[in-house]
Amino acid sequence: MLHTVADDAADLSAAGLQAAYETRLQEILDTVGIETADAETDLDRDTLAGVADGEAAELTLTEAAAIAALDDEFPDAEAIVLETRDHLLMGMTTAVLDVDAIAANLDVGLTGQEVQQAIEGRVEMTLAELAAIQSVIEQRLEE
Repeated sequence: MLHTVADDAADLSAAGLQAAYETRLQEILDTVGIETADAETDLDRDTLAGVADGEAAELTLTEAAAIAALDDEFPDAEAIVLETRDHLLMGMTTAVLDVDAIAANLDVGLTGQEVQQAIEGRVEMTLAELAAIQSVIEQRLEE
């Protein structure tokens, strides 16, 4: 899963988590191949090639989940998205963080309301935004 990269990441910064997401997606694309990913997802070849080259910051969580779902070890894309959102919400609860506290610590320019909408799935969240939000939560949990 995407959110589990924090379990293995030595660097819990937003940049570190984003790099870990991108590495995970690159590994999946290396395994299944661009052609298979092109045939089995709604993503275009240029987007997939960009991800394979490590350019996935603007990829949405939904798009990243479509790639991750190509790995037999992962559930379908919808489950990946839902589990990622649940993980963020559970992390917020455990870390005693609200959306405004998260927004105050983000470098991606989201308000508390936008953080809430992204976590709830009312708006798409990019991998860069996911990394930033997860970083704040994971770092608080490490304290």
